Amino acid sequence: MTMKDYRTIVVGTDGSELAGQVVARAAWLAVRDDADLVIVCAFSQLPRRAEAKNVATLGGDPRTGQVLGREAAGLALDGAMTTARKEGATVSAALLVDGEPSTALTTTAEERSADLIVLGAVHDRSLADRLLGTVATEVTKRAGCDVLVVRPVDEKGDLEIPEEASRG
Repeated sequence: MTMKDYRTIVVGTDGSELAGQVVARAAWLAVRDDADLVIVCAFSQLPRRAEAKNVATLGGDPRTGQVLGREAAGLALDGAMTTARKEGATVSAALLVDGEPSTALTTTAEERSADLIVLGAVHDRSLADRLLGTVATEVTKRAGCDVLVVRPVDEKGDLEIPEEASRG
């Protein structure tokens, strides 16, 4: 079996620490395969007053992967683009999508003929996750391409970007 290079990689971000690790991994893959990198941030509209309060914290629910408010989502997207560029990747598109994260990622991947979706997953045993599933679960079920789920770095630092990716 021969492995193919990825041509288009879609990565999700919510501005969290884990999202930074996820974007760095996706950027490394994009550089390795000379692939287009598409960054997606799903958000939910907020009333104007709530938006102003939320921007200060880049608010969102880390379990849902959805950023609350367009302005906070824009800041999260800017941070992801900075991370990707630091890793040497060229960002071909950076998209703010008003909607549910798994739909935003799978729809974008389909529209852009992506070969890979990269997203993060936090191990959460909440009742909501057990009943409704996580973004990673939904994307894995619905995606028409490969899916890479990146776990957070644990105390041992088991998630490392390969050395060749950090060379400029």
